[in-house]
Amino acid sequence: MSDVQIHPTAIVDPQAEIGAGTTIGPYCVIAADVVLGQNCWLQQHVTLCGPMRAGAGNKFYAACSIGQQTQDLKYQGEPTYLEIGDENTFREFVTISRSTTSQGQTRIGNRGTFLAYSHIAHDCVVGDDVVFSNNGTLAGHVEVGDHAIIGGLTAVHQFCRIGRFAITGGCSKIVQDVPPFMIADGNPAEIRGINLIGLERKNFPPETVKLIKEAFRLIYRSKYNRQQAIEAIRRELPQTEEITQMLEFIQKSERGIIR
Repeated sequence: MSDVQIHPTAIVDPQAEIGAGTTIGPYCVIAADVVLGQNCWLQQHVTLCGPMRAGAGNKFYAACSIGQQTQDLKYQGEPTYLEIGDENTFREFVTISRSTTSQGQTRIGNRGTFLAYSHIAHDCVVGDDVVFSNNGTLAGHVEVGDHAIIGGLTAVHQFCRIGRFAITGGCSKIVQDVPPFMIADGNPAEIRGINLIGLERKNFPPETVKLIKEAFRLIYRSKYNRQQAIEAIRRELPQTEEITQMLEFIQKSERGIIR
């Protein structure tokens, strides 16, 4: 463990693998079967349990509890897994659970920002460049797409999906899927519009935003049902990458999309 700084009060299991340049602060506990990449930073009182693997440049603030066993009561005690990418920030008291079975895996992408008290349950799949505001909470088997934003105190029901570049309002209750590029808000949540500010900040071209607006109109502001809206979008709009992503997301929805 060359170039690794470990505070004297920290406990690091000999079977843990710690990447070069990593700093482990006071009273941290690193269990067996934990693999940390290079240049990670653990502030203090951080707990990492395995089997889990985290990439390079991750930051874990005080009292994070990452890789604990699932809270699913069906858990049978076998080794289960958590995979974390690179350059994520986990603020105070963030909790992430491993999968429920050895066939599954909880997965976190790259460059995510998870603010205090965020919770990611077993078997969730979270993409790149996401933001979880304080107390954003995922139940089991939730999928969150790249660049999505989970509002503060948002609760997402198990097996729901949040599309890429979607955003949820604070204190929202998500019980069905949120399509890409949409804003969901309320209890229970409704689709309020498209994430215009988020798209502008990511430099989406005006013509692309216009097509997303048209797709939104056909899905949410027409008299079409879901299948009729899909057919109208295919008939009336160019099948760009964004439009195709929206259609594929909606067609694969098992819980239905928020209306």
